[in-house]
Amino acid sequence: MATALQAAVPRPHSAGEQFLLKDQEANNPDVRRAEDGDRSVPWFTLLGLTILTFNSGMAIVRSQGDAMAIAFVGFSYADLLALFACLRMYERAPAGSSTRGWLKVAVWILTTLLTFAFSSKVAAVMPPTVALLVWLVAFATVAGGFVAFFVYKEKQ
Repeated sequence: MATALQAAVPRPHSAGEQFLLKDQEANNPDVRRAEDGDRSVPWFTLLGLTILTFNSGMAIVRSQGDAMAIAFVGFSYADLLALFACLRMYERAPAGSSTRGWLKVAVWILTTLLTFAFSSKVAAVMPPTVALLVWLVAFATVAGGFVAFFVYKEKQ
């Protein structure tokens, strides 16, 4: 009988079919639709970025000149754009390259900054005990991301 971990790991359907391990998806043309020289952006991505830009603009308008609110929205917007750009570059970088390693660091830093920014906004409106819980969850999330990105090594 298979263990839960063995059942969760996908297996090839035929003898010739192999599943991708670790960072190999960057070199698989089935996963990456665009060719290396193609700089096209899928329409769904453009739609999402358009909605993000519109919502950020509306949040700035609704802030009625509150400098801290505008700074928070501006930081969150810039952080998300940088995060999406790093993720796109990560997907296109060759597997095992140092560029991919540095982009992984950048993604972790950007998600950490975003986690702490939103945690500070949420904790500010919570009672002290709930605020402490918010910060504990934020630190656990950041630590878990660090372990998943940099410590845990997939068995081969």
